[in-house]
Amino acid sequence: MAAECLPPSLLILGLAVSVACAGSLYPRDSESRVVKTLDGMWDFRADYSNSRNDSFQHSWWSQPLSASGDVMPMPVPSSYNDIYNDKALRDFVGWVWYETQFFVPSDWRDQRVMLRLGSAHYYSVVWVNGQEVMRHDGGHLPFEGEVNSAVNFNGPNRLTVAVNNTLLATTLPPGSLSFHGGAKYPPHYFVQNVQMDFFNYAGIHRHVHLYVTPRVYVDDVTITTSINGNNGEVNYTITLGGSSGDSPPGVEISVEDRDGNTVTSHPVTSLTGTVEVNNARFWWPWTMKPSDPGYMYTLKVNVSTGDVYRQMFGIRTVQATDSQLLINSKPFYCLGVAKHEDADIRGKGLDYPLIARDFVMIKWLGANCFRTSHYPYSEEMMDQADQQGVVVIDESPAVGIKKAENFGAVSLSHHKDVMTELVQRDKNRPSVVMWSVANEPSSNMHQAEPYFKDVIQHTRQLDPTRPITFATMHAASDDRVVQFVDVISINRYYGWYTDTGHTEVIQGHLSDDLKSWRNKHHDKPILITEYGADTIAGMHEEPSFVFTEEYQTDFMSEYHKTFDTYRAQYLVGEMVWNFADFMTVEGVRRVVGNRKGVLTRQRQPKAAGHLLRARYLKVANTTWHTT
Repeated sequence: MAAECLPPSLLILGLAVSVACAGSLYPRDSESRVVKTLDGMWDFRADYSNSRNDSFQHSWWSQPLSASGDVMPMPVPSSYNDIYNDKALRDFVGWVWYETQFFVPSDWRDQRVMLRLGSAHYYSVVWVNGQEVMRHDGGHLPFEGEVNSAVNFNGPNRLTVAVNNTLLATTLPPGSLSFHGGAKYPPHYFVQNVQMDFFNYAGIHRHVHLYVTPRVYVDDVTITTSINGNNGEVNYTITLGGSSGDSPPGVEISVEDRDGNTVTSHPVTSLTGTVEVNNARFWWPWTMKPSDPGYMYTLKVNVSTGDVYRQMFGIRTVQATDSQLLINSKPFYCLGVAKHEDADIRGKGLDYPLIARDFVMIKWLGANCFRTSHYPYSEEMMDQADQQGVVVIDESPAVGIKKAENFGAVSLSHHKDVMTELVQRDKNRPSVVMWSVANEPSSNMHQAEPYFKDVIQHTRQLDPTRPITFATMHAASDDRVVQFVDVISINRYYGWYTDTGHTEVIQGHLSDDLKSWRNKHHDKPILITEYGADTIAGMHEEPSFVFTEEYQTDFMSEYHKTFDTYRAQYLVGEMVWNFADFMTVEGVRRVVGNRKGVLTRQRQPKAAGHLLRARYLKVANTTWHTT
């Protein structure tokens, strides 16, 4: 798309409109597919021009990035903000540019060569050898495109990616820009205003893959499951891409167990069908079946024209009743945490040691679930949830939808596109038991009712097998949107944001709150998706005082007493805010960076972490689990 085709309001910062494709199937090696990673140290530079648009006016993509000016090494994947000791780059808003070189094997020439980015924040335009190959609107989710026409099979290739982190009224999350003039401010001064309470990390955050498939290929696999006695029923839909001539190719499917043994295998006459797994091992959360959690099967799809793709799945069911959340028809109680995909130096960049440590600490706490607050987490993180039996509430990046201008037609269309990409990516994951369409929107506004009715209906059409929720901060008397969801999720901070320091009021306020929700929506279970208090690790005072570790434990203990009262009725879970300390924007009210976790940023427990561990292990031992 030429620059003159872009909306004039966006041209000042060079923002681009999305025309890219979502990358739903994760790139996997097989007998027919080869995957290369392009991760590493890339060349990098930011467009510091007053308009933030000089890079487009001077076509930085048309020649090596170093020809446009000085470049610096930048790791991919990683956020760029904390790599250098440079406040201007840490807080930069606008276009940044990445470039690397790669080679394509000559024997890939007659196959389909794909380029896939796992996530880039938030607007991306991608060129190969100076030719634009794709662009994408939104972070946290993958996008890909075929690049055969742009790559050189006989020499080096130059990959250029421009990424813009500007947040506006129609983005997810939304934000705004404030421009300031006059003698009191530097020339061309503007500020990015955010409507969410975490730092706007930016960059190429996840893997960049180059992979190859045959010309006729498996384009998509959708799996749903049901349980019939001891047997599992696996419903599949396979989508093929490419042309095979006059006759469609033959397809054979097989189901393999965790050890690679074939459970069932046969040719299929239809790309939609059901296979039965006798004496199946069902997928269970680790607290419900400690002896065999997170059991995964593999559906192998073999196309007669040569392509082979393997999709992992688990056999399980999920259902929300008027008072329970059921997994495999047994009640599940969420002993959970809200998280952030956030750590020192790498920001939101993919980091395998951090993922491993997070799951170690999730299980040390005794937690059996987490919410991907407030955006989709990496596919590698989700893989571990599947395989370790940790339940996930999968949330979109729709956090901070608070103003009337965030509910317009452009926002709605984008929100639905994001939900499509999220469901498409994570639909086959047994760990995902619920979709969360938003966090703390202004669901009391009249604009919110038709907006979220449409978003939720759209999500339900995409996937009718999972309950849908969103996290509300409003009272039952004010909320207009909860009527459309299956599970009521509420964020509450009695004793912190209200009645600060007064733990004695928590039980009364929270109990009255839960009763009011139940009276208004008696057919829906309730989940506490946030409660918590900021704490400075190592700060102590007796009697307890706000920001001390003692206050955090006193605060949480009062909530736990109320949870225990309603746990046997219609409360289906509790999720502390937050799992670990995280980064926010600067602000006076965020005197400690608003980094409120039961673990430090280095994933070491505070006193509240030990309190939560004792509670979760005790509650897990008193709730149902299988043999």
